[in-house]
Amino acid sequence: DLSLLRFISAELTRGYFLEHNEAKYTERRERVYTCMRIPKELEKLMFFGIFLCLDAFLYVFTLLPLRVFLAMFRFITLPCYGLRDRRLLQPAQVCDILKGVILVICYFMMHYVDYSMMYHLIRGQSVIKLYIIYNMLEVADRLFSSFGQDILDALYWTATEPKERKRAHIGVIPHFFMAVLYVFLHAILIMVQATTLNVAFNSHNKSLLTIMMSNNFVEIKGSVFKKFEKNNLFQMSNSDIKERFTNYVLLLIVCLRNMEQFSWNPDHLWVLFPDVCMVVASEIAVDIVKHAFITKFNDITADVYSEYRASLAFDLVSSRQKNAYTDYSDSVSRRMGFIPLPLAVLLIRVVTSSIKVQGVLAYICVVLFYCGLISLKVLNSIVLLGKSCQYVKEAKMEEKLFNPVLTATPGKTAGKQQSMFKSTQGISTDENGSTSVTNQPVHQKENMPSLLVTSNSDQFLTTPDGEEKDISQDSSELKHRSSKKDLLEIDRFTICGNRID
Repeated sequence: DLSLLRFISAELTRGYFLEHNEAKYTERRERVYTCMRIPKELEKLMFFGIFLCLDAFLYVFTLLPLRVFLAMFRFITLPCYGLRDRRLLQPAQVCDILKGVILVICYFMMHYVDYSMMYHLIRGQSVIKLYIIYNMLEVADRLFSSFGQDILDALYWTATEPKERKRAHIGVIPHFFMAVLYVFLHAILIMVQATTLNVAFNSHNKSLLTIMMSNNFVEIKGSVFKKFEKNNLFQMSNSDIKERFTNYVLLLIVCLRNMEQFSWNPDHLWVLFPDVCMVVASEIAVDIVKHAFITKFNDITADVYSEYRASLAFDLVSSRQKNAYTDYSDSVSRRMGFIPLPLAVLLIRVVTSSIKVQGVLAYICVVLFYCGLISLKVLNSIVLLGKSCQYVKEAKMEEKLFNPVLTATPGKTAGKQQSMFKSTQGISTDENGSTSVTNQPVHQKENMPSLLVTSNSDQFLTTPDGEEKDISQDSSELKHRSSKKDLLEIDRFTICGNRID
């Protein structure tokens, strides 16, 4: 009989059995556990990546001047020993000299940019206008980073390319001026970013700082509801590492400028400390929430961040080999979009204008500080190399460092032999004919026992969980497998940070 009392009784006593849908509920529980693991795994990747950026950044201040000095000393004393090689300088030494000259020229050009006038000009703008300007600067910074390393690589290769080849470029001098102009404009752009952040710190009601921090949360909206593969998430993780490290340097510049205005009063540092912590905490919280929901919506496990970390470690280990084809700082620039030269130019400009060096004791302190930076760089490099070897070994990527020369298919025999011939002369060439930038020439007898796989920097590395492909397999099977791109095959800047909204 249908009655209201019976309906209410059925509603109160109705039961259900969750074990009938065990798979679905187990999957939901695993998603919760994955979201709980994301902060730990993400911060381990961020921690490792930030120290990689720090290593490349400290290289500009510590080892690069010493390498430039050694290269210039070799160039000056070369007639005393006779010309043994056809090259006056090795390719890596030419690249070091070019980096040093660009750094010095851009530093003197930055003296013509008035920081105080820029500060008061930005401070006179309205809050909403500054918010729009800051967003435009973020987009411009990513665009500059995406094109800047290509400009520098073009300069390095043009300066070190074998001269017997047919000339197919506009010359070293135009490329050099393009590189100087790029580094100078990018340094100015970062200076405007730092100035805008400084204005936000010094505003009375902190409204601009609050709006700029809320911009990070808007980033969640533009990211979490998009479709992400593992490759795209890897690009986003690299971009977040670069962004976080750049923000740390910008905060350091803001603190230096503020401390200078208050005559280095330590009490003012505690006034800035809460705002600095608030900016850093908001950045960390946004990254955790963003990555947690991206992995949730795209069914990606938290173990993928250990794969990303192993891939970055593979970059470091491969660049330390005897026949490496690129410098590690350039490898970090391509991988993360972090180019240290513009940021280093700005930091040197701010430090030299904020700190006055007078007297013998001050110069002794500068020398001791430089020795401390070198010690920090060496210690950081040693620890990073040890951890990278550990991560590569855990990911079982050791065999990918040194691969024996395999027999090529009949259709590619000539191309492979030509690539092997060029690699023995110190010019690593991939199948498409692109050549490496800073490879050191080595003797043939030293290179034959263990030959590094010669390929383009975007195609050299492989994922930790990817299966090794046999070169001698059928061409149809290779064609089928080539459609599956791994983490390190994609171009670093095709997605351009993957978050330009």
